[in-house]
Amino acid sequence: MSKGIVEVNNVMKSIEEKVLATFDYLHKNPEISWEEVNTTAYLKNTLEENGCETIIFADSTGVVGKYGDFSKGLPVVAIRADIDALWQEVDGEFQANHSCGHDAHMAMVLGVLEKLQKTPEIADKVAVKLLFQPAEEVGAGALKMVEDGVMADVDYLYGVHLRPEAETVMGRATPVIVHGATKTMHVKLKGDDAHGARPHLNDNAIEIGTEIVNLISKIHLDPTVPHSVKMTKFEAGGKSANIIPGSATFSFDLRAQNNEAMEILDEKVHAVLDSIRSLYKADLEVTGMHGIAAAETNEEAISIMAQAIGNVLGTENVDQPLVTPGGDDFHFYTIKNPELKATMLGLGCSLNPGLHHPKMTFDHAALMNGANILYEAILQTYRLNA
Repeated sequence: MSKGIVEVNNVMKSIEEKVLATFDYLHKNPEISWEEVNTTAYLKNTLEENGCETIIFADSTGVVGKYGDFSKGLPVVAIRADIDALWQEVDGEFQANHSCGHDAHMAMVLGVLEKLQKTPEIADKVAVKLLFQPAEEVGAGALKMVEDGVMADVDYLYGVHLRPEAETVMGRATPVIVHGATKTMHVKLKGDDAHGARPHLNDNAIEIGTEIVNLISKIHLDPTVPHSVKMTKFEAGGKSANIIPGSATFSFDLRAQNNEAMEILDEKVHAVLDSIRSLYKADLEVTGMHGIAAAETNEEAISIMAQAIGNVLGTENVDQPLVTPGGDDFHFYTIKNPELKATMLGLGCSLNPGLHHPKMTFDHAALMNGANILYEAILQTYRLNA
């Protein structure tokens, strides 16, 4: 074996060891949405130690690292990692827990930086932003990053997400995850209680809720576009069973595979609430509503990512686009910046039992697969723009 090959192998082993160590640290130190203070400090220090200029924010726990030459007018390529953990019950105790792979995403993006550092000859030929975004789990972090001007100079954006084994296997990857749109709606019904013997003196909140469930079950959209709407929470009444409750709180979960269908679904749910207001003279108030946009795909970005996967894993291991009803606020970047060329890598990694399971596990060897693919996507972008 030649000296050059030995040196390359040693460099790759060193990067892999750092990526694994980074993942281990982040996995053991999870923080939930908007509270990623120590995570951000760790990321900022790591970025600066590896030659990045960093940007932090007074009103957000995100951090951005800038690597390369931003003075030459080169296309700016951004790589995004989400950084927040979930709050969930693990072994009988509620705690912050990385069960969605965000610890892996951060480790992979820092692995990309390690690879850039090991190839200093390209430092003046690239302009790369490493985006570490908070609050993905509550669907708000990407919008905050956009508001803070992070995307103003970005031309290409690449993300990554681990995929369950049911979707793709270790050693394979998809160049695009086509997420659906999601929305949660919280509603409050205000009314007076009545005696159980006098049902004519009020409108029973439970009966109104039942009617709402029946009406939303009759909402129909184009059947070729996957969609659903259902009541996922309903609370009315108290300990006294001889009181007819007049008030209630309830929630809806709306899902649609594209943003146009979500707009129609949202309008129809509001129409149901309007009809209930009219029929019962009911005081219905929408107290909260938040959602995530469906993917807006870009063929150039997808083609670049497919080429990157093929170069790293082999063309036979490039999966077809992955369509999923799950959501990710990554797509707000393109919704708010329509000229942006973006896609999200879906990485096979033997992930089981599933995302958001408190005992989620995956093959850690996939970390370098992801880092290598994202690094290759950067190089492929600049080859295309040479």
